[in-house]
Amino acid sequence: MKKIKTILLVVFFTANTLVYGQEQSSSNSIKTFDLTTLSWKLWGYRPEAWKINFNFSDFTGSWAEYINIPVEVPGSVRGALLKEGIITDWNYGLNSVLSEWVENRDWLFVTKIPDKWVSLKNKRIILHCDGLDFRGVVKINGQNAGDFNNTFLPYEFDITSLLKGKDNTLAIVFQGNPHSLGQVGYTSKIKDWKPRFYYGWDWVPRIVQTGIWDKVWLSVEDKDQPELENLLITTDADKNKDKGELRIRAYVNEKYLNYKIRLSLSDVNGEKVFEDIVTGNQLVDQKVWNNLKIKRWWPNGIGDQPLYNLQITLYDKENKPVQSIRRKIGFRHLEWLPCEGAAEDAEPWICSVNGTPVFLQGVNWTPVRPNFADLKKTDYQKLLQTYKDLGINTFRVWGGSFPEKEWLYDLCDEMGIMVWQDFPLSSSGIDNYPPEGVSEIYTMSEIVKHYIYRLQYHTSLILWCGGNELYTLDNKTTVTDKHIMIREMKDVVNALDPSRRFIFGSPSGPNIGAVVSNFGSGRNWQTHGPWNLPYTTPYNEPLKEGGDIMTAVRSYWERNDALFISEAGVPGAMSAEMIEKYAGKYDPLPASIDNPLWRNVNWWIDWDEYLKDTEGKDKDSLEAYVRWSQERQKEGLAIAVKSMKDKFPRCGGFLIWMGHDCFPCMVNTSIIDFEGNLKPAAVELSKIWKDNDINNYKNK
Repeated sequence: MKKIKTILLVVFFTANTLVYGQEQSSSNSIKTFDLTTLSWKLWGYRPEAWKINFNFSDFTGSWAEYINIPVEVPGSVRGALLKEGIITDWNYGLNSVLSEWVENRDWLFVTKIPDKWVSLKNKRIILHCDGLDFRGVVKINGQNAGDFNNTFLPYEFDITSLLKGKDNTLAIVFQGNPHSLGQVGYTSKIKDWKPRFYYGWDWVPRIVQTGIWDKVWLSVEDKDQPELENLLITTDADKNKDKGELRIRAYVNEKYLNYKIRLSLSDVNGEKVFEDIVTGNQLVDQKVWNNLKIKRWWPNGIGDQPLYNLQITLYDKENKPVQSIRRKIGFRHLEWLPCEGAAEDAEPWICSVNGTPVFLQGVNWTPVRPNFADLKKTDYQKLLQTYKDLGINTFRVWGGSFPEKEWLYDLCDEMGIMVWQDFPLSSSGIDNYPPEGVSEIYTMSEIVKHYIYRLQYHTSLILWCGGNELYTLDNKTTVTDKHIMIREMKDVVNALDPSRRFIFGSPSGPNIGAVVSNFGSGRNWQTHGPWNLPYTTPYNEPLKEGGDIMTAVRSYWERNDALFISEAGVPGAMSAEMIEKYAGKYDPLPASIDNPLWRNVNWWIDWDEYLKDTEGKDKDSLEAYVRWSQERQKEGLAIAVKSMKDKFPRCGGFLIWMGHDCFPCMVNTSIIDFEGNLKPAAVELSKIWKDNDINNYKNK
């Protein structure tokens, strides 16, 4: 077994030979088969028991606790158990606690491989697993094909020697999960590479997914297969006119460096922009095409998002196609410019697209669901359309998450939503210092390489980030490339994607947050916080008795001199109807720590402030509390975003923490609830995001 090579071949998930237009494919072309189309079953055992009880030939086992459960692939264990009624919906009441046992079992995903898919002689049969969550072993006919232990990396297994003439079986066995990777712990001690938000964060209880979260497929290829690997596609544009540049770099097996490669670029209507024929040697050294007649790509709210179809086809010595790669790309010019009035050594936080400085406005993107393996493209389409319609132009894909589905990046390309991509490393509260072990640094470098090869061609991607809230051991400032892991990340990005910006972390710069004591210091660069109304210390002077909260909030944001706000928010309750729907058997009131329903995810409870503000007059009215909470969020966020946007170009952007709920939190900093409904804050913010007077960037 080995981690999958970073090869980006186009995968047609059919049981037929790849076909390229009217061309007849070569006998040594790569054939692919989609294993997700097969019938899969799920078996559950107490840890290790399956090793001496499960029959991998006929899929039987008398000791199994759960047998022969239908499961979709991609899909999660919890999703399958929920459909069968074995567990209750974790989104209601405290049901998430009742199903925590699921993460403490071993789970077998099993299926039978069609004979005709693996019957070709003198071929290598490779099993590709693009997303396995998290640790276990792959078995072919009961024999070990290899291990896996990283949610963030794809794996490939050469299963040729394990196959029989017929009746082949495949089992992907998941064996346990880390005990704890949650919000509170030690970043420096991280050794398990699994999404951390599963283990409980301030916006989700403990809901640990196990399963297959991305594609599973077979490739049938020659033992000495001609193929393009490590493909890097970089585009640029003239910032003043519709002229584009395309740069392509790839590795071709040394034996096939002189084989012909055809490149073709066309618009969505099929009209050719250019076509060329090169050799592998030329791509190894990077081939550049200039002065391409294209239309430039613009962020949402500024212009259109024209995309182009790029096809790269490798031919064998008989001039027959053996591999074809297709990518949808766009062309835009991007620069990072200094903020007006910033210190000379400050980071540049004005993003200029095609010569037009753009205020980056949007949200921090977190997973749509804890069981994201079960999601469909339509789930992403609906949510992203909502964000586009609100008028945002930027997502920060947060570092406590996962590599995200390809759908997110494809849709961002199409909708003009720029992507700030964190690598999967995050704070832990007790210490927020990245690991320094040799093994951890190597693993992170492999993750960074995979992220780049997988996502680098997306036009919407504007920068890479080392991770979330990574600080020195004393928690006094942010990490830099003086840390060996951050330096390794930077070196990999510079080697593979040198035209794209890398920042050490979020936040970055001398100060972690902008507070009253450091206003005017010139050291508030890219900051985090506050996540509540800043009307008292440390963000503001103590509020005087009888003082108006929102006046203090407005004063704070007017004085805030941060060059960029990458996280800030205000909590707001979801609707009374939603609270009552998801309360289960629990009484929604009081909305306090004394109520088990609210204590389940308790970070943002504001009940005491509500009682103080209303003098306890409406303590028995859920509707009154929700109105108060939502109005408070709406006004607080509107003041914050408008204040910072009015400062542009002294401030380069504001990303709200956070966008949407993945769990029905009674109260949270999200502006879109669990079912996709807009909180009043989102409606109010949309007016600011769409304000054309403020958005007149060229006049700015």
